[in-house]
Amino acid sequence: MTEQRSSTVDTAPPPGEADPKAVRRAAWAGLIGTTLEQYDFVIYGTASALIFSNLFFPNISPIAGILASFSAYAVGFAARPLGGLFFSRFGDRLGRKWVLVATLLLMGGSTLAIGLLPTFSQVGLLAPVLLVLCRFFQGVGAGAEQAGGATLLTETAHKRTRGRMASLVMTGAALGTALGAIAWILAQMLPHDALMSWGWRLVFGSSLLVTIAALIIRRKLNESPVFEELKEHANEAQAPVAETFKKGRRPFLLAFFMNVGSNAQSYTYQVFMASYLVSSVGVDDSFVPKVLFVGALCGGLAAFGFGALSDVLGRKRVYSTIMGALVLLPVPTFVALNTASPVAITVAIIIGFVLACHGSVGVQMSYFPELFGSRYRYAGVALSREFSAVVGGGIAPLICAGLMALFGGSWVPVAIYMMVIMAISFVASRMAPETLDRDLTDLEAAR
Repeated sequence: MTEQRSSTVDTAPPPGEADPKAVRRAAWAGLIGTTLEQYDFVIYGTASALIFSNLFFPNISPIAGILASFSAYAVGFAARPLGGLFFSRFGDRLGRKWVLVATLLLMGGSTLAIGLLPTFSQVGLLAPVLLVLCRFFQGVGAGAEQAGGATLLTETAHKRTRGRMASLVMTGAALGTALGAIAWILAQMLPHDALMSWGWRLVFGSSLLVTIAALIIRRKLNESPVFEELKEHANEAQAPVAETFKKGRRPFLLAFFMNVGSNAQSYTYQVFMASYLVSSVGVDDSFVPKVLFVGALCGGLAAFGFGALSDVLGRKRVYSTIMGALVLLPVPTFVALNTASPVAITVAIIIGFVLACHGSVGVQMSYFPELFGSRYRYAGVALSREFSAVVGGGIAPLICAGLMALFGGSWVPVAIYMMVIMAISFVASRMAPETLDRDLTDLEAAR
């Protein structure tokens, strides 16, 4: 009891000794905010696969319509590094909390705007232009969202619980995927004409509820103790982006390549395979949101489980094992999908969600912040993840659809692409250092 009392009066307690209430608030803020981000992306990605080619890109072939829809989808990923560049400057100067509130409002507002857009039949070419513009701002807001939640939680939690606490950010992502799937399951219960006229708009308008809930929670957030200590000693970075590339090049490159493959596979499972199941396997489109829902629930549990496991076995061991498994996964996945068996498809999608979509990223949420020095941690995490997201997840559905069109509908080139880009992340994960229990107050780059 005496030791506990003395630790509470330290003027600069070490990170990890924060008020439990602050940890809980940070956990809820990270979980709810990422729920909104993923909800926005899932409802957009599902709409791209199922209906946007008809609403915004009509009068072209079905394959061309899907390619156009996925191209608009990729714009959001292209905008994410811009959001990371812009917001990370403030995250390392003004604090983590400020950015989490700003990005939340930008993402939620952009998603709501998509639900209000006129379609091609109403305004012609202006419709896809406005869609791409909304998607761009959605991506800008998302560009610093997960990095902010991961950094805040990692800096606030006790060092022995960083893995499982920071993984709640990805549990939120899984929850967002599940909610997005539920939204589309409900929407597809409508008559087809109602779905295509106003039903899809309700799906996008529903993001307003999640936005309000997340805003209420985030306004009550405490700043991370690591940033408070930096600010108290006037050590916060004035140019965190420049400092990242000057002092943190190695952790930046490691995080970039560690994420590029897992991000590509993540959005291949979440977006491209939804389209593949409908257009190539012949699965009823009402089945897709249901299997995504089950996959997301399992993925959310996996994110927390792998994060907690990394607190015991170490970040590197857990992460590199997942990367190695994902190198081998694409071929059996496509074999299972092409059986057209609902059970085989569900198992394949669940494994993809558990490893690629949420499990691997659940470990990233503590691993990546620990790689960077405290003065430029937010910038390092945001920039490495978002630049790799463009090369990985942003164009993965487009590349997969293009390979399918180029090779006569064969899934083999898609599987090869998934394996090659995943091998890059596996090699990078083997080169990365172990960061378990690292001192987060270190002002310099990771050792």
